[in-house]
Amino acid sequence: MIKAFGIRFRLHPLFTLMMVLSIATGFFVELLILFSIVLIHELGHVAAAKSFGWTVTKVELLPFGGVAETEELGRSTVKEDIAVALAGPLQNGWMVLVGFALHHWGIWSTEWSVYFIEANIMIGLFNLLPVLPLDGGKVLQALLSRWMPYYRAIQASTWTSIAMSGLLLIMALWQITNGGVALNLLIIAGFLLVSNWYGLRGASYQFVRFLTNRGMRMTPLIDKGTLAQPIVIAPHRSLSDIVQLFMREKYHIVYILGAGGGVSAVLPEQRLLEAYFNSPRPGSPVSDIFMLK
Repeated sequence: MIKAFGIRFRLHPLFTLMMVLSIATGFFVELLILFSIVLIHELGHVAAAKSFGWTVTKVELLPFGGVAETEELGRSTVKEDIAVALAGPLQNGWMVLVGFALHHWGIWSTEWSVYFIEANIMIGLFNLLPVLPLDGGKVLQALLSRWMPYYRAIQASTWTSIAMSGLLLIMALWQITNGGVALNLLIIAGFLLVSNWYGLRGASYQFVRFLTNRGMRMTPLIDKGTLAQPIVIAPHRSLSDIVQLFMREKYHIVYILGAGGGVSAVLPEQRLLEAYFNSPRPGSPVSDIFMLK
């Protein structure tokens, strides 16, 4: 593990395995170039995150990119998430131009230029696939969170990632059974599938982080004035049901219906969040928790 700029950089075991295999097969120089490309790709993410004031604590490098660990989970904006996610593939874009330039000036041979350019194109495009934790998966989750409740956006993006990972795994197995060589794709697809399966199990943690940081995110909107997004709910629904309808960049006023279709209570979202975190039974009907008739 290397620490630079206050950030810990760590090679994922997959990258370490590829390094050992490259030494054994005589492709160590090619791996060093791949490592440099992945590192610059991740530094693009780090630079973009730092520009928004994010705290980046660790970056884990993988053969196809990396995973940056930040403290902004649930507190960043949609635009920030998209900008940080796309900052990585943008690095691959300018590196492709560098590869063409170095070949044009005769500094690199055709063989090395082609390898460098193709590696950048492959890593850049692969990272744009709508699969978490790839950059395209992060963009997909951010976009979904603009159009649907955050809880549903997490679920939808994670299940999409599982389906896409499974498809990549099937493609790799199909190539192998037909005499092709797809060992790298098989390993990466397997990693993505397992990663997203654990991500699905950890979705509740991500959602709780979102709710915990909700007050900090909403305070600036309230201070400058914002249009509220109403939520209409039946009294038998639970606090858990209500907070799962919260949207990422909308402030909510919750209308609880009473008998005959009338409104029995109007609650700002702060009241619901306080009750959710303080109530010993957040799964109870909201009418019981707020003693509504």
